[in-house]
Amino acid sequence: MNLLAQLDFWHVLLLIGGMVAGFYFSRWKDKSLRTEQDQQLQDKVENARREGENIVREARLKANEDGLKIREETEASFAKRHKEIADTEQRHCQREAMVNQQMEGLVEREKSLQEQQRRLGEKENELGKTRENLEQLLADRREKLAEIAHLREEDARAQLLKEVETAAQKDANDISRRIIDSVKSRAEQEARRILSVALQRYASDYTFETTTATISLSGDEIKGRIIGREGRNIRAFEAATGVTVLIDDTPGAVVLSGFDPVRREIAREAMQRLILDGRIHPTRIEEVVTRVNEEIDETITKAGEEAVFQAGLPPMHAEIVKQLGRLKFRQSFSQNVLAHSVEVAHLCGLMAAELGLDITKAKKAGLLHDIGKTMNQEMEGSHATVGAEFIKRHGELEEVVNGVASHHDEVEHTCLYGILVSAADAISAARPGARSETMTTYVKRLENLEKIGMSFDGVEKCYAIQAGRELRVMVSPDAMDDEAATALARKVCRRIEDDLQYPGQIRVTVVRERRIIEFAK
Repeated sequence: MNLLAQLDFWHVLLLIGGMVAGFYFSRWKDKSLRTEQDQQLQDKVENARREGENIVREARLKANEDGLKIREETEASFAKRHKEIADTEQRHCQREAMVNQQMEGLVEREKSLQEQQRRLGEKENELGKTRENLEQLLADRREKLAEIAHLREEDARAQLLKEVETAAQKDANDISRRIIDSVKSRAEQEARRILSVALQRYASDYTFETTTATISLSGDEIKGRIIGREGRNIRAFEAATGVTVLIDDTPGAVVLSGFDPVRREIAREAMQRLILDGRIHPTRIEEVVTRVNEEIDETITKAGEEAVFQAGLPPMHAEIVKQLGRLKFRQSFSQNVLAHSVEVAHLCGLMAAELGLDITKAKKAGLLHDIGKTMNQEMEGSHATVGAEFIKRHGELEEVVNGVASHHDEVEHTCLYGILVSAADAISAARPGARSETMTTYVKRLENLEKIGMSFDGVEKCYAIQAGRELRVMVSPDAMDDEAATALARKVCRRIEDDLQYPGQIRVTVVRERRIIEFAK
């Protein structure tokens, strides 16, 4: 029991000692930990202080460097400015010295000019006296010449002027003839080359078309059905189509007369359909004419588009295409105008390629050159100017517009396309078989040619030969010399160009010959 009590006492004592030792150990540990934390805090504060000092030191160094740099730049700028000012002052000094030299030179020159003016004045006075002496001498000479020649001064002057005028006219004719011959030789050679190349590369059929408004009938009994009761059918047809129906004693035929070729074509097609159908009355006439009108409009548009495609051109404005298609129903000297326009477009393109011009513009001018013929009834002016105004309103280029307007020389040429169109137009119209004309028109044209030739003084006889393509003029050898005959040929050509309309070109040949006949007895 005592042993157990002793053991418990020691245990308690050890426990208390452990507790006391643990208490002091924990205090020592806390103190040591606190001391270590204080040391770490002091180290951090010291590091922060050192870093702050370093940052401040670096900032001061950078500020010093920037200040030095700005100072150097400022000093360099000031030095550059000072140098520029010095250079400017030097230039000013040089310029001032130059101005002073020029002023001195001007003063010397002014003195020299004054001296020359004085000398010129003296010479002028001397020349005036000399001129007066010469005039007096000339007057005395004229009086002596008048006494010797027994002529007055006015008569001698008139005779001299006449001789001078005759000599000058002869020289001018000689020079003009040589120039014209030289230019013609070179121009014709080049033109023949270009035209031959164009014609070789483009060849179309030599055909021509004629439009007839005569409707063939299977029998004369159909005429009564066309006329209708009291003429109501024919009146309804004329009112719907705008053409005149002529029914006479000609067997098996009805003639349609109208100025507008499109209306005439509509009337022809409508009449043929009515005859084939057999039902002819006012209501049926209106239905057929309305249907044909719609189909003709489509036909016109398709014809215009086909012409543009055949010419190898890009699509054009719809209104231009529509007006172009209307040319399908027009003829000029029995030549279809739309086919003629396509042919002119191809020829213009070929010649433009030879000359190095824009092929598309040349083809457009050639294709549209006669478009004014479809609207000359509605607008005032020639078909060339009217067509040019029309295509200009619809956005065509200025070169194309001038090419259309100037192809008959009614408007000044501002580019070469009008000349190309004029040449291609003449080629298309003048080739064999392209155009034909009635006997009355042909004879009238020949008479007008001979009448123009006989209208000039000195012409004895005049003959139109070669189907009207040549005018041969016989002149009196006593009335004019060779130079006057040459001038007469040009005058006759100008009169023909101004007064007549004709396909192709007309050659004027002036013949002057002197025949001396003697008889040996």
